[in-house]
Amino acid sequence: AFDKTVAKDNSLAVGFFQRGFVHLQLEMYEEALSDYHMAFSHLRKNPFIDYKQLGLRHILYAWEVLYSTAAAQCRLQRWQEARVTLDKAVVWRPEGRTAILDLALQRVQDRLFLEPMQVPLGEFFRPRKKEVEQLDSKDFLGKPKVISSIIPNDEYIGFEPLRPQKQGFYEPSVDALR
Repeated sequence: AFDKTVAKDNSLAVGFFQRGFVHLQLEMYEEALSDYHMAFSHLRKNPFIDYKQLGLRHILYAWEVLYSTAAAQCRLQRWQEARVTLDKAVVWRPEGRTAILDLALQRVQDRLFLEPMQVPLGEFFRPRKKEVEQLDSKDFLGKPKVISSIIPNDEYIGFEPLRPQKQGFYEPSVDALR
């Protein structure tokens, strides 16, 4: 499902973030690392992306993506890269709230694995009702109708604006009325 999601919208940072978490759970560490790098690049140097407007009640923070990237690097035994990534995450974390990152740096120094961040359980992407209603197809033109003329002299086929009427031209013949 995440593969289909990121194929449809390859700029959806939270899609890469969630797929990275799934890859970590499946022990596909290289794929997870790649997804976390993609998620961070799709943040486009923003400290966060608020997905509430799209129907997902979650804010994806850059420091969380970097923290999870470090978790994947730990699984790959890339301890020095994980430390550098966590140092980068400290820069992205809001001021005075670096306790979790300080603990993570200590764990990496002790060569202990980090648990990755994830979208809270039970949070699903649900578009607003009015947006989903707009997805139904609508028939703006109506059903086609075949209209035939009973006027004997009228040989025109197609569409045209109203023509000026000529005396006797539009009167049906006696045979047509039968």
